[in-house]
Amino acid sequence: ITERLIDYIRTSVSHAGGITHLRRIFSLADLYGVRSGSHGAGDLSPASFAAALHVDMSIPNFGVQEYMGHREPANEVFTTSYTFNDGYMHPGDVPGIGVEFNEEAAARFPFDPKYLPINRRLDGSVHDW
Repeated sequence: ITERLIDYIRTSVSHAGGITHLRRIFSLADLYGVRSGSHGAGDLSPASFAAALHVDMSIPNFGVQEYMGHREPANEVFTTSYTFNDGYMHPGDVPGIGVEFNEEAAARFPFDPKYLPINRRLDGSVHDW
């Protein structure tokens, strides 16, 4: 009997390094029977979320897509084709990943970098938050 240590591997497009890197992580997980768990927190951009949704549809080990909506002003800056209905995400039928970016709207919200604390573990390793 083979015992699996984890059921899902959870990450996002933006934290994994892009679509290709996320796809590679999920492909490696598939070798061990581990399903995907794409992160979809409200602080991720609609572009990151749409990319994850498209990766989800392309892998054999899809598990779950987290969806929390987006924080404002995301809806002012981005137009998306994906929808959430009856517990399911639908990617829409717009070309590409289905996200448009409004530069004029974005100009009203200048980038304000935030500090993320560094977590120092007892074993000497470091995690970025």
